[in-house]
Amino acid sequence: MKTHKKIIEELLSLSSQDKAISMQRFFKTEKGQYGEGDKFHGVSVPQQRLIAKKFESTCNGSTLISLLDSEFHEERLTAIFILVEKFKKGLKTNDEKQWVDLYVQKIERVNNWDLVDSSAHLILGKWLENRKRTILYDLATSSNLWRNRVSIVSTLHFIRNNDFADLLKLAKIMLTHQHDLIHKATGWMLREAWQRDPKLVEHFLDNYKQKMPRTMLRYTIEKMSDEKRKRFMKP
Repeated sequence: MKTHKKIIEELLSLSSQDKAISMQRFFKTEKGQYGEGDKFHGVSVPQQRLIAKKFESTCNGSTLISLLDSEFHEERLTAIFILVEKFKKGLKTNDEKQWVDLYVQKIERVNNWDLVDSSAHLILGKWLENRKRTILYDLATSSNLWRNRVSIVSTLHFIRNNDFADLLKLAKIMLTHQHDLIHKATGWMLREAWQRDPKLVEHFLDNYKQKMPRTMLRYTIEKMSDEKRKRFMKP
């Protein structure tokens, strides 16, 4: 637990009450909001990345679990940065599975959009590159918002390898999702795919734009020409 204690001490040494209050507002921590009850030290992301880099080599699985179990957002995010690096190094030594297993084991602690977006495609997406992807559909149909977002954001790894099949299947599932954080994430993934295969995504939009939440549609078409954006936004 020595490394765990040092990481907490470093975070506390950089904490700012004013920044913590600002971050609580930004991450919607009020009652009924998506980040309800989350707590903050008030430490910037670049500072957390530096701490993660400093302690990654001495951080073990138990320390990561302790950090992920923290009620403080920055402790969980710092753990995510370390876990991503552990996984990347594990790929070179055929030792990556333990870090994927830890990620999946503690996935309920990947519980805000920045935690998801800093890890899902880099760990789970990469791991599933040449494997069965059943877990993504289990996550997509979960009642948990963050599991849903892990599912769709994981496809970013596939998209970057011009593999779009699971994105399109998952996007269909997300068409009826009630939360705009999923609408935004799905639109973001569709936009990334459009930049690589415009015809594929435009065909998807032709078929589903009437069912698609407007936020999802706007995110998808953001980088299209004015003419195309108007066509897809037209009722």
